[in-house]
Amino acid sequence: QVQLVESGGGLVQPGGSLRLSCVASGSIFRINFMGWYRQAPGKQREVVTTITSSGFTNYADSVKGRFTISRDNAKNTMYLQMNSLKPEDTAVYYCYADLIEQPSFGSRGYWGQGTQVTVSS
Repeated sequence: QVQLVESGGGLVQPGGSLRLSCVASGSIFRINFMGWYRQAPGKQREVVTTITSSGFTNYADSVKGRFTISRDNAKNTMYLQMNSLKPEDTAVYYCYADLIEQPSFGSRGYWGQGTQVTVSS
């Protein structure tokens, strides 16, 4: 069974930095698309940044220049380096992976359980 586990969240002051990690484990043949999403209280979940298997990235305008997504395909791991954090970045951050479990299977999407990021003085 495939699992995605995030880590690295916490409380940080405005202007500070955090690094999130997402490890995919279980029966995995290939991971295609991965991404970070976030959901603030009372708001819908929104995409933060995404990365393809070849390393092509996209960022939400609100995080461009401050956040950096990366992945280590050999370790089935994705990272999110968050710098210059603002109070409006406060949310639960979720990782997402579109992956193939077996060569004969189609791809399927999986979510992590989420990690809380709080930016406050």
